[in-house]
Amino acid sequence: MIVRSRRARAMALSLGAVLALTTACSFGPPDPDEQGTPPNLPKPSAALPSGESGGDQEVAVTVLAKNLEIPWGMTFLPDGAALVTERDTGRILQVGPESDANGLKVTEVQRLAEVQAAGDGGLLGIAVSPKYPTDKTIFVYYSTAKDNRIGKLVLKGALQPILTGIPRSRDDNGGALAFGPDGYLYAGTGDATATGTQAQNPKSLAGKILRMTTAGKPAPGNPVKDSLVWSSGHRNVQGFAWGGDRKMYATENAQPKFGELNVIEKGKNYGWGKVDGTGTDPTFTNPLRTWPIAESYCAGVALVEQSVASACLLGERIWMLSVTGNGTVLGTPQALLTGEYGRLRGLVSAPDGSLWASTSNQEDGGKPTPDDDRIVRLVFSGGGAGIT
Repeated sequence: MIVRSRRARAMALSLGAVLALTTACSFGPPDPDEQGTPPNLPKPSAALPSGESGGDQEVAVTVLAKNLEIPWGMTFLPDGAALVTERDTGRILQVGPESDANGLKVTEVQRLAEVQAAGDGGLLGIAVSPKYPTDKTIFVYYSTAKDNRIGKLVLKGALQPILTGIPRSRDDNGGALAFGPDGYLYAGTGDATATGTQAQNPKSLAGKILRMTTAGKPAPGNPVKDSLVWSSGHRNVQGFAWGGDRKMYATENAQPKFGELNVIEKGKNYGWGKVDGTGTDPTFTNPLRTWPIAESYCAGVALVEQSVASACLLGERIWMLSVTGNGTVLGTPQALLTGEYGRLRGLVSAPDGSLWASTSNQEDGGKPTPDDDRIVRLVFSGGGAGIT
C-alpha cells in the first residue's frame, strides 16, 4: 500500500545532493544499461513520510525479507545477491537475487559452529573480498567464548581465523567489517569495558578501528608501524562506510549520554572513555554530529552522494545528514522511519543505489512483530537512493 506524505519540504532541502542524482521520478532500480541487471525486487509496500514539515516527498519502503533472527552484517556479491549474517544463530544467509512469494529468496549458505553468541557478541560483520571473482573469499567478524575474531572462508568451506584476541564482553564487541577504497580490510571493535581504559590503550585492540591486510597483518601506512590500529578512543563501532571522496564515516554507540557520527581520520583519538560526545580537550577529535542516546544508539552507516545515513537501535529511526565537500553538516538532519520498523541496525548501499536496512527486534529490548526480523529497501521518489 502507498501512503502519501504531506510532510517533507525540510527533507527535500537536506537531501539536495541525493535528489540531484537523477531527474526521473519513478520507483525502482536503474536501467540495466546503467547499473547492470538488478534482482527481481518486490513492489514497494509502503511510502512513508521523509521529514517533519510540509511537502509531498515520499520514501518507498519495500520489505525484502522476513522472519530472520537478528540479522547483523550485510554485503553484496558481484551477481547482486546479498550475504547476511545472523548474530545468534551463526548463519550466513543469501538474500536474492531470485524472488519468491514472500520477497527475495532467502537461503541458508552455512552455519559457523565456531561462533559462540552471548550478549551482543556472535556472528557480526561480513565483507566480500575485492578479488572475489577469482578468490571467492568472504571475511567475517565473530565471537568465540574467549575473544572476538576475524576469519576468512570460501562459502561452504572451513573458517580460517586471520586475527584473534580482540577483547570481548557481554556488551560492546564492535563488529563493523568492510574493505575500504584502498583495498585494505577495516574492522570496528568495542572497548569491552565500561570505563574506556582499553580504548585509550594503544597496545589493546579494544575500542579501535583496525586496518589490515587480508592475512590479518597491519596494513602499510598505518599510523604506527606493525600496529593494526587506525584510530582509537571508541566505545563501540558497529558501522562505517566511505563516500565518493574516500572520507570515512563511523557510528559510535553504547555511550551513556550521546550517540555519535564521526569522520574517521588516520591516527585520531575520538575520546572514549574521557569524553562522551563533544568535548573541549584538543587531544581528542570531536564527532561530526551527536544525538541523545535515546534518539540514536546507531549502528549501520551508508552513503548516497553527499548524504550520510545511519540506522539506530534505541532511536528506532534512520538519521540522514547532508554534508558539504569538507565534511560539515549542511542543514538539519532528518529522521526517517521513526518507530515504523522498531530497532534498526544494518544499513548498506545496494548495487542499484537503494539503501537496505535490517531490523533487530528479536534481541533483548526489541518488540518483534510476527514478520520480524526484516530487511527493508528504501527508495526516494524523485531520485536519490534507488535512482531510476
